[in-house]
Amino acid sequence: MQKLIECVPNFSEGRDADVIRQITDAIKSVEGVSLLDVDPGATTNRTVVTFVGSPDAVVEAAFRGIQKAAELIDMRKHKGAHPRMGATDVCPFIPVSNVSWDEVVACAEKLGKRVGEELKIPVYLYEKAAKDPARSNLAVIRAGEYEGFSKKIKDRQWKPDFGPAEFNAKSGATAIGAREFLVAYNVNLNTKAVRRANAVAFDVRENGRVKTEDGTPTGKPVLDEKGEPVRVPGMLKNCKAIGWYVEEYGIAQVSINLTNIDITPVHAAFDACVESASKRGLRVTGSEIVGMVPKKSLLDAGRHYLRKQNWSEGASEEELIDIAIRSMGLSELKPFDPKEKIIELKMEASSPKKSLVKMDVRAFCNETLSDSPAPGGGSVAALMGALGASLGGMVANLSAGKRGWEEKVKFFSDWAVKAQQLKDELLFLVDEDTAAFNKVMAAFALPKQSEEEKRARADAIESANKYAAEIPLRVMETSCRSYELLREMAEKGNPNSISDVGVGALATRACIEGAAMNVRINLAGLKDEKFKSDVSQKLQKIRGDSEAEFQKINQIVEAKLNKS
Repeated sequence: MQKLIECVPNFSEGRDADVIRQITDAIKSVEGVSLLDVDPGATTNRTVVTFVGSPDAVVEAAFRGIQKAAELIDMRKHKGAHPRMGATDVCPFIPVSNVSWDEVVACAEKLGKRVGEELKIPVYLYEKAAKDPARSNLAVIRAGEYEGFSKKIKDRQWKPDFGPAEFNAKSGATAIGAREFLVAYNVNLNTKAVRRANAVAFDVRENGRVKTEDGTPTGKPVLDEKGEPVRVPGMLKNCKAIGWYVEEYGIAQVSINLTNIDITPVHAAFDACVESASKRGLRVTGSEIVGMVPKKSLLDAGRHYLRKQNWSEGASEEELIDIAIRSMGLSELKPFDPKEKIIELKMEASSPKKSLVKMDVRAFCNETLSDSPAPGGGSVAALMGALGASLGGMVANLSAGKRGWEEKVKFFSDWAVKAQQLKDELLFLVDEDTAAFNKVMAAFALPKQSEEEKRARADAIESANKYAAEIPLRVMETSCRSYELLREMAEKGNPNSISDVGVGALATRACIEGAAMNVRINLAGLKDEKFKSDVSQKLQKIRGDSEAEFQKINQIVEAKLNKS
């Protein structure tokens, strides 16, 4: 599945639209990067840019943006309300999906090294990328700002992590880091009173409120042995919150910053506000997400609210997102458009790539039937596997909803969730198989005039054919995992759906046999004998396992059909 990292560089220019455009054009010039937002501020004289992409793509795009900023921005002339120390003041990397912290930190280090060596700009690593814990706090690094760095950088304690230990008068210094995704989130209340919204905010935020002797907000503070006020912690970790009145909507809100959505997800903040408001005679009427969120935030929320209903969590991504929007009232103040608010969906919507899985059934069949060689057997095999997993998941969901089987909901729900995951992986491979074929065609189209070109072309063809063999092999491996699901459903699922299990098993078997044919035809043209041997052995094992699993499930299906 696609690895996505968000990058949010802050450039010290918020007034000159032409300079800002040139910087963002440099960022957009990298293939595989999606520019999500450009937010200039005249008073701060600073522009916050948000873009996402694969790890390699975001590093390259960030470097080009920093390079262009160094060319166009002269810090000797810069004035603005926001603290700053360089033309590119900060450049954090933030995990969005399918990436580890090690990968995100590696991006920060790779970019820092390039900026330091190629652009001669002093670079300091911060937050999770910091080599020195004393430098993890950005405010500590930036203390003294641009004007103080000519002296600060001479101190051995402030030797940069990358780049020269010399003051760069034109570009200043840059902080590059890795940090958690921050979500700005507002919860709507049925009151206009800021005081009452603050009471809810103090209940939920990590910092809580000051403890008083009589327990009232206006009472005398309780002090510790150092004379500092004792605080009563709030309900949520990694949560900052305050109450305010929004004139535009005529309501008070709890304005929240969630600084680690793995620890405190959006739905936990919503539920905490509901609980606090209810105790105070208030009602939460809805909420709003400011900016964008990773898809996982709404998928987790959708599953959470299905779980609260004691219902199967094995819903599609689209349905989970819709449940999350409705459960948290995200469209109360203005429509919540998933394609504009969810990072991955915004990327998909702006991508020029044609997706087979976005077609309706007739269009897919028409495309397959046309005189184009792709999509072909590989994509169709992957689609059959997705349908096999979907049928297994359908039986799991029907079984979870069967009257009298309420105590079995979690068992079937867990299987339905696995079915959704298998279906999504196989649908991804429907498109990826066609992409692999296109890579082969692109390799054959390379020039072959000189000896060097011939060697490069031969290498590209070999690499593309390997990938074209690896994709259907992945289809086989993924689809084979559906057998466990189908066997469980054959043995324990709703008996009225036994024929659906049988069709699912047949579709899975057809997927694996069809994908195997695509592996074999792509191996035929390869010169790497070890690669061919290794893949062939895997192929034979998967086919053998598949046939054995199919026969077990088929026997159960036939036995139950004969009894009906």
